[in-house]
Order: sequence, then structure tokens, then C-alpha cells
Amino acid sequence: MSYLLLALMTASCQSSPNTDTTNEGFQDLNVAEFKQKMETSGVVVLDVRTPEETAEGMITGAQELDFRAPDFQEQLEKLDPDKTYLVYCRSGGRSSSACSMMEEMGFKDVYNLVGGYQRWSAEN
Repeated sequence: MSYLLLALMTASCQSSPNTDTTNEGFQDLNVAEFKQKMETSGVVVLDVRTPEETAEGMITGAQELDFRAPDFQEQLEKLDPDKTYLVYCRSGGRSSSACSMMEEMGFKDVYNLVGGYQRWSAEN
């Protein structure tokens, strides 16, 4: 039973293996594409991991916004929906959900890092 629970919890934090660049209006980017987008002027990088996770390392210049915080949606509402956002979490699941929320809230230019910080760390 605990194995099944662990498997479900792990799966919920991972992005789908499909690397199609479009999901529900936002785009998935690999590490190279994400880095290239980071060079664009005015881009905001959002780290939606927990404070415990970000304490272990994060992408330089990223803004922390804990997806699991009770006021996560309220924090999103404070952001400018006309800016470009590059979003990541540990492995891509939470950031994908955050991107979906942002699209529903009217954000126009949102990108998800496939594989999250784990992939970023492995490739940098």
C-alpha cells in the first residue's frame, strides 16, 4: 500500500514524458530553450518549489513563489500578466500546474521547464 502511495505521489510531481512544446496554451521548454529565453529582456523566472527545496539551490535570479503555499493564487494575482514568465519546480509537475493556472488567469506568455530543477542541475 505504501509503495502505491509513493508511486502516486512521485508521478504527481513529474511532467508527462510527452515533449510536445504546447500544453493548454503554455509552452514546455527544455533546458537549452529555457536558458535562451532567460536572455530575453524583461523575463521573470519563477521557482515554485518549497522554501526547503530552494534552500538546496535555485536558478540565479529566480523569484520564489511556493506552489504549496495557501496564498499561491493570491501571489500570482500580484504579478503583471503581460510579462513573460519562465516557471520551474523540482521535476516539472508543479510548474506545469502553475503555468495552467497562470494561463487561466490571463497571463499571455508562460513557459514551463521540462524536468524542472533536477534536469537544470544535471545539464549545468
